[in-house]
Amino acid sequence: MRAYNTKNFLKILFSLHKSDTLKILFPTMILVGLYSYGIAYLELEYLHLNSKSKVSNVGLIHSLLGFVLSLLLVFRTNTAYDRWWEGRKLWGKLVNDTRNFAIKVTILLEGNTKDIHQIARYLKFFPHFLAKHLSKESTRLALDEDYSEIEKSLKQHGPSEIITLLSHKLHQLKKDGKISDVEMIYLDTQLSGFLDVCGACERIKNTPIPYSYSSFVKKFIILYVLALPVAYVINIGMFMIPLTVFVYYVLMSLELIAEEIEDPFNNDENDIPMETIAQNIEKNVHQIMDTK
Repeated sequence: MRAYNTKNFLKILFSLHKSDTLKILFPTMILVGLYSYGIAYLELEYLHLNSKSKVSNVGLIHSLLGFVLSLLLVFRTNTAYDRWWEGRKLWGKLVNDTRNFAIKVTILLEGNTKDIHQIARYLKFFPHFLAKHLSKESTRLALDEDYSEIEKSLKQHGPSEIITLLSHKLHQLKKDGKISDVEMIYLDTQLSGFLDVCGACERIKNTPIPYSYSSFVKKFIILYVLALPVAYVINIGMFMIPLTVFVYYVLMSLELIAEEIEDPFNNDENDIPMETIAQNIEKNVHQIMDTK
């Protein structure tokens, strides 16, 4: 996720980054400009149309379509942001659950350094592997500690298997009499919160916006922009060329932004900084459980 100072207005205004929609849309903006020029030349220079021509009535229909398109884009953007914000809340919940679990385990197993150390390693590795699990990238992560022996034991669904290892460890501690039945039930209930976060994140990632809806919005934007110079060039003239390009840039940028943030787990510039949060969780666990 890109970090920035919200108060530095001018820097935000003039900065360009790799996911900036202007850089992505620039080639198609040129094509839209050429198309607008072709329509303007055809209507003004070749057909010699004026404001009294029947073509000018197209603007009324175009205005109604603009209102419908604005409603669709508002719904599209809000839905995409809701998915992003829900993902961020889930990772915030993971931070709180991990801290609470680490504090309770440290208190219950006070003085039992070996068991605390093993549980701490599971807790510190879980967010890293969850981030890797949710991301499309398959490269190994550069972790602060060596978790290779844990990672090798994970066969299919890594986050579930890490929680399984933690559950086995807690049951072993109960058998050894190091925690009571009531404490075991309490910790086991809280442990399920980790998989609740994992499952909710998977739901967001594996349930994209329906293809038909996304495709329809894109087609609607293109048709709206293509009809724009046809409807207004006889009233505005050549000024319609930059105006059409600008309208295309604004509408298509909203769609591209919605596409990017609706899946917040791809490690793109505007996605949730999962690895940064995972490193913070690792530091919190280390501070709470004081493992070496």
